[in-house]
Amino acid sequence: MGTFTKNSDNCVNANGVVRPPKRLLDQLSESIRLKHYSIRTEQAYRGWVRRFILFHGKRHPQEMGAREVETFLTHLAVEGRVSASTQNQAKSALLFLYKEVLRTDLPWLDDVESAKSGKRLPVVLTPEEVQRLLGPIEGTTGLILRLLYGTGMRIMECLRLRVKDVDFARREILVREGKGFKDRVTMLPEKLMAPLGEHLARVKALHAADLSAGFGDVYLPWALERKYPNAAREWAWQYVFVAARRPVDPRSGAVRRHHVEAQSIQRAMHQALRVAGVSKPATPHTLRHSFATSLLETGYDIRTVQELLVGHSDVSTTMIYTHVLKRGGHGVRSPLDMLG
Repeated sequence: MGTFTKNSDNCVNANGVVRPPKRLLDQLSESIRLKHYSIRTEQAYRGWVRRFILFHGKRHPQEMGAREVETFLTHLAVEGRVSASTQNQAKSALLFLYKEVLRTDLPWLDDVESAKSGKRLPVVLTPEEVQRLLGPIEGTTGLILRLLYGTGMRIMECLRLRVKDVDFARREILVREGKGFKDRVTMLPEKLMAPLGEHLARVKALHAADLSAGFGDVYLPWALERKYPNAAREWAWQYVFVAARRPVDPRSGAVRRHHVEAQSIQRAMHQALRVAGVSKPATPHTLRHSFATSLLETGYDIRTVQELLVGHSDVSTTMIYTHVLKRGGHGVRSPLDMLG
């Protein structure tokens, strides 16, 4: 496959050394990182730009424009039969390429054949099904799945938790930079207080061993590593759910321990559903839907449930509570604590 480098003059640095121009996909990655997008977004955007270029016979995007973008997106909807969300992701990737990398604003893409967006109700598990599902699962995987059901967190919100985000005294979990870059607070289920404390004791011992071996630093977002040089090795910044290995960071090249991969939790969920005899097409995200449904069925106010799930942009609405006790996590008792 070609490198997708537009023929242009080579770059000359301050020492007079001639360097070849950066490849287009490398320029894309650099722009994405400047915007502090996640590595998953970077991988997805690179994939869509690569597919766009190959679809048009390896022509450079500078030689193309809105018409070619519309043709590609329409092909995804009509021939590829992708979902509306998939087509929108491809569109976002290409608009980002033209605006942030090529510095070209495309006109509004009116002629794109949009993928059909189906309106489907979310899959929800009953408390009995959740009991059968979670009962046999032990270890870190079981703890993660119980947290998803007991707090309503998204899977990546749970996996990206740092030690400092768990407040045992207030029985709260601070979810940082959730969807829409919003912070919010949810409850820490009483049933998970002891298991989570024991888990963190093991993680702390692992972190101490990493430090002794010359490792122990963790990825820090938003250039915090430059602002607080020692924070990456501090216990408070470590991930709650760390991976078993220390891989090479694909962005920085540093060898350090990352959080557990989402795919491993998804596979464990699939296996647990089969063992429990639950025939619904559930995923870890289903536990979030089940969390909300359980609270509403129990009688909690819909505004309170909304606050726990996504947070409010208007501060005045965050104080609206009905039918709740004054406890941690906005006074809501976790559905995990309601299981027999």
